[in-house]
Amino acid sequence: MSEVQGGIANLKPLAQAREQKAWYWYDWANSAFATTVAGVLFGPYLIAIAEEAAVDDRVSVLGLSLAPGALPAYVVTFSTILSALILPLLGAVADRTARKKDLLAGFAWAGAFFAALLFFLTGDNWQFGALMFIAANLCFGASAVVNDSILPLISTEADRDRVSSRGWAYGYAGGGLLLAVNFVLVSFHDSFGMSQGMAVRISLLSAALWWAAFAFIPWRGLTNHPPADVEHVEGGVLQRSFGQLWITLKEMRQYPVTLTFLLAYLFFNDGIQTVISQASVYGVEELGFEQGTMLGVYLLVQFVAVGGALLFGRIAAARGAKRTILGGLVIWMLIVTAGLFIPEKSLVPLLLLGASIGLVLGGTQALARSYYSLLIPRGKEAEYFSFYHSMERGTSWFGTLVFGVVYQMTDSYRPAIFALIVFFILGGLLLMRVDTARGIRDAGNATPRVI
Repeated sequence: MSEVQGGIANLKPLAQAREQKAWYWYDWANSAFATTVAGVLFGPYLIAIAEEAAVDDRVSVLGLSLAPGALPAYVVTFSTILSALILPLLGAVADRTARKKDLLAGFAWAGAFFAALLFFLTGDNWQFGALMFIAANLCFGASAVVNDSILPLISTEADRDRVSSRGWAYGYAGGGLLLAVNFVLVSFHDSFGMSQGMAVRISLLSAALWWAAFAFIPWRGLTNHPPADVEHVEGGVLQRSFGQLWITLKEMRQYPVTLTFLLAYLFFNDGIQTVISQASVYGVEELGFEQGTMLGVYLLVQFVAVGGALLFGRIAAARGAKRTILGGLVIWMLIVTAGLFIPEKSLVPLLLLGASIGLVLGGTQALARSYYSLLIPRGKEAEYFSFYHSMERGTSWFGTLVFGVVYQMTDSYRPAIFALIVFFILGGLLLMRVDTARGIRDAGNATPRVI
């Protein structure tokens, strides 16, 4: 029920609740791309296409000779480097406009368009698939910057962990639902009278259509909020955005706690994202499972992650987000260690590993987003989230680079997976140094009861 102040009803909580319900649906929408495309199908399918074009088990990329098996990791690495250069400028643009929901929808629909073109990835033209994925992934990151920058506008500091966790839960539920349909299609493609390749291509197309269709809900349900505390910079929109970005970069040293968290996030999130993006390749190429089996494991991860996100949100309400994230990182260390020893074609250990990933995946990501939002000064949400997303989900660069190099050196995905433990250790050690109370005060935000 809304509060009454001076005899006048305060309708802000009701308006925020309505916007939150609409906002949840964008996680539902874009998770189709994150799971069906980036998480499961694109990597192995790109490898199969590249193997058709390979000469002596190598393909040429800008004069470099690469193993087809390492190609998805390098494609994600390049996409992330490109994001790191472009997303901060897009964040500055978003902070200077009141039309955040329109930017969100525009990037979503552009990304869905490029993802839909993956349907035409056939023969040996792996370069076409790589370019379309890079473009779609860049739009995915840009839309995520805008989406996350809306979180502080529609929730209070005390409510942010709950809202962020519920958004992630929607995301895993939506992504898992579509993945269930694609699991049936790919696993039983013969029953539908189509080849496995056609089933994969239809699944890729379905993710694009899902992303585009459900993006209409937040576009219609969110409200455009006017920008706050934007510096006056002369020139046109692009020139003003560059100017504000430069001012923000200079001012960031005034927020050392925020910078420390970003550095911690760089490491532990790169580890998380690399596990997500390369797990399907690991299961198919190293453990010898069929693509349909890995789709089933990802389906398990998705639905366990719904409960994991909500559970971690409840734990954070009692113990604080930082402590809860640290606990999650310990579980991630155990997961990548188990990946080193899991037997080939052993289904039960694989399912246990998938359930463990699902339990911790949604929680760590949801709480990292809400925790970081407390450390951001008002009016700079999109810019700061652009730096955050330069290292965010599906766009790791250190992690995928290390994974690809270790595989190239050892010709095995086992040491490549285990090498990621370094990212969780370094990320956890840096996170332990983050002074939450000081960071919230420096950013000028209200301090929640439990931090």
